[in-house]
Amino acid sequence: MMRGMGNMGNMMKQMKQMQKKMAEEQETLNNTEFTGVAPDDMVKAVFTGDRRMKDLAIKPEAIDPDDPDMLSDVILAAVNDALAQVDKATEDTMGKYTKGLGM
Repeated sequence: MMRGMGNMGNMMKQMKQMQKKMAEEQETLNNTEFTGVAPDDMVKAVFTGDRRMKDLAIKPEAIDPDDPDMLSDVILAAVNDALAQVDKATEDTMGKYTKGLGM
């Protein structure tokens, strides 16, 4: 009976180490910046790994008073590009912990 308890204790220690490593990797990911760009670099959107917008730069030539929809389109393109990068980095970094868990 004591033999099984040693294995359980070892397993708990490994779980705690894995939790600590996951937390460290999540923190690193959250502090990483991802820059999404629209076609012709008209708009650049910068996000952190925790999906918070940090900066949005719009070139003056992207602002056409006769075509406000174009500005919306290039902003959406830059934001979606940055968020796709965040999603990929999150999957690459954290996915190894959730593989096989149905998450």
